[in-house]
Amino acid sequence: MESSSPSEDSSDTSRQILSNGDNDDQRVYFVPYRWLKEAQDSSSTAVDSSSDGKKRGILYTASPASSYAGPMKIINNIFNSDLVFNLRREDESLQNSENGEVGISGRDYALVPGEMWLQAFKWHSDSKVALKEKSFSASENDMADVYPLQLKLSVSRETNSLGIKISKKDNAVDYFRRACKIFSVEPEQLRIWDFSGQTTVYLDKIKIVKDSQRQPEQDILLELQVYGLSDSVRNREMKKDEMAGQHSNGVSQTMNGRNGFSEAGPLGLTGLQNLGNTCFMNSALQCLAHTPMLVDYFLGDYKREINHDNPLGMNGEIASAFGDLMKKLWAPGATPVAPRMFKSKLAHFAPQFSGFNQHDSQELLAFLLDGLHEDVNRVKNKPYFEAKDGDGRPDEEVADEYWKNHRARNDSIIVDVCQGQYRSTLVCPDCKKSSVTFDPFMYVSLPLPSTSMRTMTLTVASTNGSTQPSPFTINVPKRGKFEDLIQALSTACSLGVDEALLVAEVYNNCIIRFISEPTDSLSLIRDDDQLVAYRLPKDFEDAPLVLFMHQQLVENYICGKHSSNWKAFGIPLVASCKIENGSDIRDLYLKLLTPFSESVLNSSDNCESSENISTEGIADNSDGKETDKHTDTDLHFYLTDEKASARVSEISMNEPVSSSTGLDGRLNVIVTLPEKIIHRYNTRLLSSLPEVFKSGFFAKRPQETVSLYNCLEAFLKQEPLGPDDMWYCPVCKKHCQASKKLDLWRLPDILVIHLKRFSYNRFLKNKLETFVDFPTHNLDLSTYIAYKNGQSSYRYMLYAISNHYGSMGGGHYTAFVHHGGDRWYDFDDSHVSPISEDKIKTSAAYVLFYRRVKEDNVQKNQQID
Repeated sequence: MESSSPSEDSSDTSRQILSNGDNDDQRVYFVPYRWLKEAQDSSSTAVDSSSDGKKRGILYTASPASSYAGPMKIINNIFNSDLVFNLRREDESLQNSENGEVGISGRDYALVPGEMWLQAFKWHSDSKVALKEKSFSASENDMADVYPLQLKLSVSRETNSLGIKISKKDNAVDYFRRACKIFSVEPEQLRIWDFSGQTTVYLDKIKIVKDSQRQPEQDILLELQVYGLSDSVRNREMKKDEMAGQHSNGVSQTMNGRNGFSEAGPLGLTGLQNLGNTCFMNSALQCLAHTPMLVDYFLGDYKREINHDNPLGMNGEIASAFGDLMKKLWAPGATPVAPRMFKSKLAHFAPQFSGFNQHDSQELLAFLLDGLHEDVNRVKNKPYFEAKDGDGRPDEEVADEYWKNHRARNDSIIVDVCQGQYRSTLVCPDCKKSSVTFDPFMYVSLPLPSTSMRTMTLTVASTNGSTQPSPFTINVPKRGKFEDLIQALSTACSLGVDEALLVAEVYNNCIIRFISEPTDSLSLIRDDDQLVAYRLPKDFEDAPLVLFMHQQLVENYICGKHSSNWKAFGIPLVASCKIENGSDIRDLYLKLLTPFSESVLNSSDNCESSENISTEGIADNSDGKETDKHTDTDLHFYLTDEKASARVSEISMNEPVSSSTGLDGRLNVIVTLPEKIIHRYNTRLLSSLPEVFKSGFFAKRPQETVSLYNCLEAFLKQEPLGPDDMWYCPVCKKHCQASKKLDLWRLPDILVIHLKRFSYNRFLKNKLETFVDFPTHNLDLSTYIAYKNGQSSYRYMLYAISNHYGSMGGGHYTAFVHHGGDRWYDFDDSHVSPISEDKIKTSAAYVLFYRRVKEDNVQKNQQID
């Protein structure tokens, strides 16, 4: 058990416990008592040594704290996030009942020292009978990872009682939530058996504090290692396949009571405990912990190279914390490690990683590699070099000069192993002046070129009443222009040579804007927009554009009172036609309604008879006379503005209508349809309007697949600089949007490839679920290297993957690591399990780690791939 006192006057006992906090033997585990008793009763070597008097369990019962009881209990629980209760020591008569039947209700727990916990765990792990029985130890849901819980002890009014407070601010949210379930003092009694003897120590310590200080309310911070008490709800955004126990050389391999390795597993197969949303850190650390040469360095005498004088470094603290963590991960028989010291140092030097929020494993990796480099940089005094342009010199000479200058300032194991060199070429679009520079890189961030296409759905509507509106789904360049959309949609709907498309955005059954500028970016169109493309004559601008918006009468009953109002519905209908009077408007509208007529939809006659039936009773004849007595009286037309916010004036059938009433020569008309006419039409078809892309809860974009080589080609292709990243041309004497071309010039022994799955802009954050097909044994970069300067090999083998499952801002990180031969392992925080090589390629792959392959192994790897 770890402890610390907020007071400098704490007793010697408190300081002694604090000094031993890093020793695993001094930690106290909080476990189910039945789990412990099962091992004690069944093991030939008793786990508990109470029979010889060395260790006896002391029984405590929990009760609500007095300050949180009574009628104000609910109010206090709402405004106070702390869990508070008292532990009272029972008398000897109840102490002796420990050998009886206990733990039946699941409300009996035990405090045990690390040695006793390890013995009990080994018995449960090794007992095949226990795994088959329906007992506590066989429950996979209860065999959770060890996790820390911070408690505060305070002086209670009772002599043999401890006040316990578990605060939300001292613990991760998930751990606090679990604690609330475990330590609930209602409705069943909570009993705790202490085999560690630490409660007696703390009772004595509190008495000393109480006698020596006048602040009995002072708290003492404790830490318990909770085991076997998971609530079985570990939120993972992606459920990975359950793996059956695998065997190597005939030896069974189990880990954490589940399929995998035991907690004291083989060398290097040690998990990292999740301290609260630290899976991003654990994933990156496991990949680095299995990086050749880097691990050898930090398992050796690396501290002699720590540069304490480097102003860019961290006084060697990050390197020391990382090295200590590597030694724990590679220690024989190591149990899952809690990287608290490393996280503390990380949060100190990089506050963005403090707290318990989820972060990006690649961002952590970039900071860590740079921090490790500066901490162990062998250069004590960095010389200054002025960057020089090539000025016509051979690229080989310029590259060597840049690299020599870089190594004169940066000389560390990180540079030796992980750093390569780019060639960057900028060309002025006006004078064609080129500038060539050579820059070092620690990792390569590759775009996913398959994301260059975007799927969009638009509704195409006729403007002559010939067909119903139909949705069309097209693929357009993600960074394309509006003209790309028109071209793709024209092909999809077989647009005639004498036709044109007018695209409008519809919102609340009204057209809110027309999209007509060919150079407008498609990024202005959101996935939840609703777009309609109207098929018009090519010369539609020569005649007024008439826009019809529909309204129907809606009955409302509020508090027993009846009311009615006109409400918009359906897709606005559009036509280009010369209008003289109200009768022309009525005839045009009825013509546009024809495809929605129930008579047309239900008729089995030919198109000509269907058209006659559809217009019978409501359409006018050619001389403008009515064929139905309800037409004039039931349909009403009103001039309105472009948003249909108000009825300006009613349109009379025989009076002229001026098109200048509308905006830009457009005539906006509201049509009120009574219920008797609405029944004649299929309003569902009239109102059907899909979104550009449906992003519902279960909706997913089609799975895209791209090769890693395609990503590399997209990264290396020439492209213009953005408007915010202009280059100053020394010849033109001005900033210009130059073209930029990157080339791989020098490759490192360890190549880290970052797949840019997360995209950001002013309005959206998105994760790309593209499946990247990457080589595992033979990544051949010989065709992508710009200068073959005699390096031993341009081929690489995959040895680690950092995975991200789930969506932006959350999800879960894991790591796949190669461990010799054809063996791969899945590192999921403290849980480590084997995984077959054919399952390591997933759409969750985020950061890939490759090591250079010697030429004599290339042919073998080619045969494997």
